[in-house]
Amino acid sequence: MRCIEVNSHRTTTMADEGVFGDIVTKFFLNTCRLRPQLSEYTVQAVMHCAITATAQPANDAEADLIPLIAGSVAEFYIEPMLPHVGDIDVMAHDSTILAIPRGHPRPTQLPAEFRNYVRVCEIVDSHFPGYVYLELCYLLTQCVDDNDYYCSEYDNNRCLQNFLYGDHEIRTHGPALLSVSRNTEILSVDNVYCVRCLSWPPQAADWPTRQRIYNWLDSATVGRIVSSGCDVVPMAHSQCRQDERMRKLQWRLSFSRAEIVLTNS
Repeated sequence: MRCIEVNSHRTTTMADEGVFGDIVTKFFLNTCRLRPQLSEYTVQAVMHCAITATAQPANDAEADLIPLIAGSVAEFYIEPMLPHVGDIDVMAHDSTILAIPRGHPRPTQLPAEFRNYVRVCEIVDSHFPGYVYLELCYLLTQCVDDNDYYCSEYDNNRCLQNFLYGDHEIRTHGPALLSVSRNTEILSVDNVYCVRCLSWPPQAADWPTRQRIYNWLDSATVGRIVSSGCDVVPMAHSQCRQDERMRKLQWRLSFSRAEIVLTNS
C-alpha cells in the first residue's frame, strides 16, 4: 500500500480504511449478537405505546395519537456487551394535524391513520437551520362520496403553539415530556408529541443525492427514508427560549424515522 504524505503527517488510503473496517466488523461479529425479537425493553415500549394510543389530545376529543417507538429501543439491531438502553422514547403524532413544506401542493389523499378533518400547517423556516414555525393555513375535510380531501382556508393565519415551555411544572428532556416510574425496574419514558410531515423537507433536499462511500446507503434504502418524510417536534432553539413568544412557537425538524432505518441498515 502507498501512503500519502501531507504536511509531514501520514494519511490513510482507501485500502487502509478497508482494513480498519474489516477489523471493526470482526470485532462486532465476535462480541455482539443479534438482538432478540422480544426483549424486556421492547415489551415496556409496546406497553407505553398502547397507553399513548388510548389517550386523546386535551383540545380534541375525537383526535387520536399515533405512537412510534424511537431511540435506542428501536434503533439497535445488535445486542452490545454493555447496557445501551437508558430510557424509552415514544413519539406520537395527532391524527388531526399535518405539516407540509411551504408551497407544497395541497394533498387530496391522506393515510388511513388521519381523521376526516385535518388542520394543515406550512413549515416556515426560522433564522436557525432546522428550527421552524408551523403556520396554520387551511382545513382539509374528507368527502364521503369519493374520500378525497377538500380545502377551506383559514381567515387569519397563525402559528401552531409549541406547548412544551408553557408549563414550568412539567419535566422535559429535550423535546420530550419526561415520565419517571417509582418502580426502578421500569425505564423512564420520553414522550415526544410531534406533527407528522409526509414529505421530505426542502431543508434536507441535498441529503438523498449526497456523495457516499462504500456504497452505503443503497438507493432503495434512500428511497425508503425519503418516502417516509419527517416529523416536527416542539423544541425552541437555545437562543430563543428566553423569548416568551418564540419559545412557544418554534419547532424543530426531526428525522427519527430515518435514523431507525439507518441504524438497522
